[in-house]
Amino acid sequence: MQGFGLAGEPGNQRQGARPVDIDLLRTFLEVSRTRHFRKAADNLFVTQAAVSARIRQLEHITGVPLFTRARNNVQLTDAGHKLQVYAESIINTWNRACQEIAAQDVDKNPLAVGAVASLWGMMLNDWVNALYDSPAKLLLQAAVLDTSTLLTRMREGALDLALMYDTPRIGGMLVEEFAKIQLVMVSTIPGINVEDAIAEDYVFVDWGTAFSITHAQAFPELPTPVLRVDAGHLAHSFILNRGGNAYLAYQTVSEDIKSGKLFLVDNAPSIDRIAYAVFAAKSDRHELIKRAIKLLRKISKQQEIQ
Repeated sequence: MQGFGLAGEPGNQRQGARPVDIDLLRTFLEVSRTRHFRKAADNLFVTQAAVSARIRQLEHITGVPLFTRARNNVQLTDAGHKLQVYAESIINTWNRACQEIAAQDVDKNPLAVGAVASLWGMMLNDWVNALYDSPAKLLLQAAVLDTSTLLTRMREGALDLALMYDTPRIGGMLVEEFAKIQLVMVSTIPGINVEDAIAEDYVFVDWGTAFSITHAQAFPELPTPVLRVDAGHLAHSFILNRGGNAYLAYQTVSEDIKSGKLFLVDNAPSIDRIAYAVFAAKSDRHELIKRAIKLLRKISKQQEIQ
């Protein structure tokens, strides 16, 4: 059995440490994420009865209820919230161990990378292909994560490299700029001016705190947008299908501008965001990480407005 010991605590039903199958923790995390036993079962490709049995087994081992169960309303208990933090750490550590062992068996260099979703859509797909074209024999583990989770996994040592828009304040971490993301206002209507673009069919994309501040300064009396989203690719798809206007990364709309599907909005200011690479100061993979960041800078430069 793949197992980890969870030490006993006074006052619960357990006597000492009991081994925990890692699948129990995966199931627990999936239920905590979906807040639904059937959805968790579908995502794990098991029956709902199996999910329920695993959660009951985990509650028996820990000696406390982990969820409150009501129809269509599954919530974590206080104990469940505490276990969630440890379960994520255990799963990350286990996945990292499996990657290290697999890399050793096939004589490859493991590299665990996480990034915010919008960066994957802009340049990281090309970057992964470029990494595998390089002489380094890689075994890459890639994840799409929000900034908070990226920082948590960096602190836990579950990631070698995190790519994000913000500069974190974490001891023992190095931060390097690798790209300037050029946000431009585009429209499906040629020749539209900025006043008309924000007045009707405007989609507000939340590119983060720095962008929101700059945007508010540029448009202090912004009418209610037709849509608010926190992912650029959703806004991109929306305006292409239904028409409209939005701030999007030039890197993702340059081909649409060339083909005449989208148009730059007259007099709209461009807003830049900086993308950062974060990695541990004491990492034993600095050479590989530096090479990866160099490739990122090269790809970013190729995508900039000429």
